[in-house]
Amino acid sequence: QVDVVESGGGLVQPGGSLRLSCTASGRSLSNRAMAWFRQAPGKERQFVAARGGSADASQYGDSVKGRFSVSRDKAKNTVYLQMNNLIPEDTAVYFCAVSETTGAPATASWMYQHWGQGTQVTVSA
Repeated sequence: QVDVVESGGGLVQPGGSLRLSCTASGRSLSNRAMAWFRQAPGKERQFVAARGGSADASQYGDSVKGRFSVSRDKAKNTVYLQMNNLIPEDTAVYFCAVSETTGAPATASWMYQHWGQGTQVTVSA
């Protein structure tokens, strides 16, 4: 069993920054991809960023490129999402996901088998 726990969400003003953390525990999946998705009210879940396990490759959703950065500490089974220049459209519940099947930074949600409960990010003045 793999438990996935996110932290670091909160309320921030437009233009501000937040750093999300996600730790997977239970067994090591250090060679598997970890990713962030988000879901705003009334909208479908959206890919945000992913970090590979077998190689230090990253992928980003178009709406966050240049503003968000994903990094990983394999020894801690932890992935981070640094979010800068936040805008109101970034408001959503952010979910961390861990793959059992791929070490590449996949963008499709079905590639990830373990999910956290989510952390709320609200960008508002």
